[in-house]
Amino acid sequence: MSDRESLTATGTLVRFALRRDRVKLPIWIVAIGLGMLYAVSALPTVYSTPAERQVRAELMDSPAATMMSGPGYGLDNYTLGAMITNEMVLYLAIPAAMMSIFLITRHTRAEEETGRAELIRSTVVGRHAATTAALLVAVIANAGVALLTALAMLTGDLSAADSFAVGVGIGLTGLAFAGVATVTAQLTEHSRAASSLAMAVVGAAFLLRAIGDVSQPGGNVLSWLSPLAWVQQARPFVDLRWWPLLLCIGVLAVTVALGYFLSVRRDVGAGLVPPKLGRADAAPSLSSPLGLAARQQRPALAGWAAGLFVFAVPSGSLSDSVTEAVANNPRMGEIFTANGQDPVDAFYATMALFLALLVGAFAVTSVLRLRSEERTGHTEAALATSVSRPRWYFSWLGFTALASAGLLLISGLGVGIGAATGNAGPGTIAEVTIGTLAYLPAVLVVAGFTAALFGVRPALSTLAWIVVAYAVFFGMFGALLELPGWVTDLSPFAHTTALPLADLPVAPLVVLAVLATILALAGGTGFRRRDIEST
Repeated sequence: MSDRESLTATGTLVRFALRRDRVKLPIWIVAIGLGMLYAVSALPTVYSTPAERQVRAELMDSPAATMMSGPGYGLDNYTLGAMITNEMVLYLAIPAAMMSIFLITRHTRAEEETGRAELIRSTVVGRHAATTAALLVAVIANAGVALLTALAMLTGDLSAADSFAVGVGIGLTGLAFAGVATVTAQLTEHSRAASSLAMAVVGAAFLLRAIGDVSQPGGNVLSWLSPLAWVQQARPFVDLRWWPLLLCIGVLAVTVALGYFLSVRRDVGAGLVPPKLGRADAAPSLSSPLGLAARQQRPALAGWAAGLFVFAVPSGSLSDSVTEAVANNPRMGEIFTANGQDPVDAFYATMALFLALLVGAFAVTSVLRLRSEERTGHTEAALATSVSRPRWYFSWLGFTALASAGLLLISGLGVGIGAATGNAGPGTIAEVTIGTLAYLPAVLVVAGFTAALFGVRPALSTLAWIVVAYAVFFGMFGALLELPGWVTDLSPFAHTTALPLADLPVAPLVVLAVLATILALAGGTGFRRRDIEST
């Protein structure tokens, strides 16, 4: 087959993919763009003078802050642009990478796993058409991310060249990991495994960048091995240089070529790495839906636990710098002590909220596995046995609740351990851990809402991400934007004042727990009454 024939019907598949992702992609793109818009509009409010920005620069000039943010270019003259590049760009590049990974695996490996790819390939479609179409859609999506982030920065009267360098850098980072997903999609038979492998590469890239940036000012060779580092190594708003961004293009070219090379050496539907043979007899734990749910989600849970703990420990170690930063920046003090809290307690509470929001995201992905199991036919096969619909449904929700509690526990322990490495008191670990666990009812509301959508109208279940996005935006940034109280109160996470524990409200937690139960029961009722769907 000639190269031209191998791309037959690529354009048709591109249009088909854009049609299928007409909701998902705009949400990803707009969310990343809004993240940048928030940074540009809110940070000047908090750090309105050069002196206040330099106080922030001193806070960021520590190993823990460097590990979590970046190499710290421009700390000696901490302009708004340097602040955004140092503190925000990494956390916008990671969602761009995630968007690209999920996009590629959804339109390649997932299509083969469900059998749709074989059906499409039975028509006049080239072997590389599906992969090429997915990559072209990834280019379109990341171009949208690049444009929106650059335009958001321009609203802050920042340099046009540097703004577009940041936008292009974030977009190219996403494309670099699209190439990585193109390779992992060839290795395994399952889309979930392909996505997990690619996300593991993202995690490794984060660790390489963190270790490299801490080891040497401006980063050492380990930093340069990480695609997540290259947009910051372009030094926007400090000493702009475009050539590090070419590394992203290089990774994209190499990984795409490797993906094409590997794809012709396997059968459609198969992976290059053959699945391991299972045990002759299933483990006793797999005899129940709860055990199956735990086994299915064990790798994802381990990844979330490791990621949250690695993030929480260095974040907790920043608590020593909070008091000094608040003392030198009255505006920051107003925000941190808005609820009458001690600044350090307010810092711990903010970290608890942020980590709880991440656990809320896990809860959504965990419940949405019910939808995945149904579409692949696994639910129908399980229900053909003695397993009832309520048992199947509530077993998966039970695992989500237990896993969420475990992740909150690990997150709180991480922050407490990080704080204990400094000058925190001996009771800090227990206090921060309990304060973080207090967000469990809010997380369960998010899980319950997702379950209700799944049970009543499965096609709408992904809309649960709107609740998470709303909670993140208004929970983390509502105080800065000085919004009316009822706007933030719509978030289930707004009703927990984690620290100090003496001020922990009990009644709202009970109400949230009851609401989570009602939502879960509503979803169970809907699931029991509706037909089982499959692809």
